Amino acid sequence: MPAFSENDPLNIRLELESVPAGSPASAVARQLVTLLTTGELAPGSRLPSERVIAEQLGVGRSAVREALAALEILGIVQIRPGSGTYLQGGTSDLLPTTLSWGLMLASNRTRELLEVRSSLERTAAILAAQRADAAQLDELQEYLERQRVALDDPQAFIEADVRFHVLLARAAGNDVLADLLQSLRSMLSVWVGRRVRTRQATEAAYEEHRAILDAVRAGDVAATQRAMDDHMATASARIENADPISER
Repeated sequence: MPAFSENDPLNIRLELESVPAGSPASAVARQLVTLLTTGELAPGSRLPSERVIAEQLGVGRSAVREALAALEILGIVQIRPGSGTYLQGGTSDLLPTTLSWGLMLASNRTRELLEVRSSLERTAAILAAQRADAAQLDELQEYLERQRVALDDPQAFIEADVRFHVLLARAAGNDVLADLLQSLRSMLSVWVGRRVRTRQATEAAYEEHRAILDAVRAGDVAATQRAMDDHMATASARIENADPISER
């Protein structure tokens, strides 16, 4: 990683077009990717402040903050608290990343991402029904139980929910599949408010997970597929009906 420079961010010429008020953070992120891939910034350059970028784009600082957070997840920038935001590498390093992950910046592809995720989750569950060992089943049971006791604590429930799916994918015995699913979860979590916020939602998700684990434990492939399909249908609906991350 290049050494971070102490460039004055005000000396970096911004070639950014204003975006409509209320635009999602993805619009801001796309503008920033354009800036970062022009070749004008040296590796390790410090970006302008959130305030400067927000003024140039005509948006609020919260949209800029969310866009920078997304770009940090992509590995394009690094945010150093108390110091600023820095470019991770040169244009040649960034271009493959932005091409490979460009769909992450397109909020209108949520449905396509969900379709891919549903298919991969179904495959992972089926393979887990065929391959999971006793220790993996016990660990899945542990995180199902954590969901049950967190029905009134949405944040804790979400953490157990995510861990359940990660473990299920690992139990499938296919590391490529597990890594692809993790990437998809990251993409969806950046742009979509996917949290379950009510007791009714957590109870429904818990019952869906319980049905999946029961089928996996029984080694019943057909029942596993049905249970995961049911879960993906309701989970995808929650995501599609949620408000995308936007200027607040």
